[in-house]
Amino acid sequence: MAEQLSTEKEAPDVIVIGAGIIGITTATELLLMGAKVTVLDREGVAAGASRGNAGAFAFSDAAPVASPGIMKKAPKWLFDPLGPLSVPLPYALKIAPWMYRFWRASRPDQVRAGTAALVALMTASRERLVPLMETTGTHNMLRQHGNLQLYESRKAFEENLPMWREREARGVKFTALTSPEEIAEHQPGIDRRFVGAIHTNDWYGISDPKDYTTALSTFFESRGGTIRIAEASALEAVSGGVSVVLSDGTRLSADQIVVAAGAWSHRLAKTLGDHIPLETERGYNTTLPVGAFDLKRQLSFEEHGFVVSPLSSGIRVGGAVELGGLNLPPNYRRADALLKKAKSFLPGLKTEGGTQWMGFRPSLPDSIPVIGPASATNRIIYAFGHGHLGLTQSAGTARIVANLVMGRENTVDLAPYRPQRF
Repeated sequence: MAEQLSTEKEAPDVIVIGAGIIGITTATELLLMGAKVTVLDREGVAAGASRGNAGAFAFSDAAPVASPGIMKKAPKWLFDPLGPLSVPLPYALKIAPWMYRFWRASRPDQVRAGTAALVALMTASRERLVPLMETTGTHNMLRQHGNLQLYESRKAFEENLPMWREREARGVKFTALTSPEEIAEHQPGIDRRFVGAIHTNDWYGISDPKDYTTALSTFFESRGGTIRIAEASALEAVSGGVSVVLSDGTRLSADQIVVAAGAWSHRLAKTLGDHIPLETERGYNTTLPVGAFDLKRQLSFEEHGFVVSPLSSGIRVGGAVELGGLNLPPNYRRADALLKKAKSFLPGLKTEGGTQWMGFRPSLPDSIPVIGPASATNRIIYAFGHGHLGLTQSAGTARIVANLVMGRENTVDLAPYRPQRF
């Protein structure tokens, strides 16, 4: 049953900065709770990472990127320009403090705490997703096809099983596949070099991430929300409220502000005195035409750091992590390398006629997003740093943030996500 808009008389004026999936979903939740909401974005709806992501609600992917396993591989990966995790040499010195925090976050106790925080947010997001979709008329875009996480190395497969057992203890369901024959039953056409896989049903897809974000924005505007193209340059706490300063010098006042500007969010937080170590995971992909492969579910090539996703717009091959900031030019050789690997792993894949893309994913060293009030005022709420899981965590984040803005209780313990933890 669709939710009804709140009819409270004292509707707060809220500005949401960012029209990606986190910002639009949060704005929609606020609208449903009765707020008057304006969304600001420097380019428009789904102009950034929400346009070209892999299109997955990866609810089972509840483990920090920083882990003892990845730290063993990182030295040989980091300076390989085409590797799963790389740092362009011109950016290496600048990112050194972030990499130190990343290394610290890989300690076993930190990984356990991070996994617990991610599971809590994933659970809240999964529980909220379908009701939100039913309310906004987007449920027909959901695809419940699951995911296969594939391993070439038996050793790597077995080393990852304890991590999956830990997730299982927290309610994440999975099935271990231990032969090429079992893998082929779930997805024909995968090269037999893959000897093990993890199959997860709790990994949904969306018909197309850009279309989904756009559909939410259409619902938002149809119910009275406003979307405005404008670049926010600073935030201010003023008597009785807050304001945002635009790049042209204009000031907009509000009762509350939500910062959900993705990879640019830390620049706004800095104007309030909050120094949050946000970096940019530059993600690359190629979207091949519809029919390029008979893909029944998303495939994750764990040891190579990329995925192949079925979308209504085609087959998307992309992923990996390039920590290169916002200003370096794209290196599309990374997209070419991923496509070449995908062809090797899926011999029947037709690789002609694809469209390349690069986007900025906002990443924090512990993989836990920032969700909570700014240090200067509780009238400004941060909601950013979701890395490559923004779509996955959007519904839960939006409900949590809307509750904070509207003074309602949250059932999720917000301590692990506090902005002041750094």
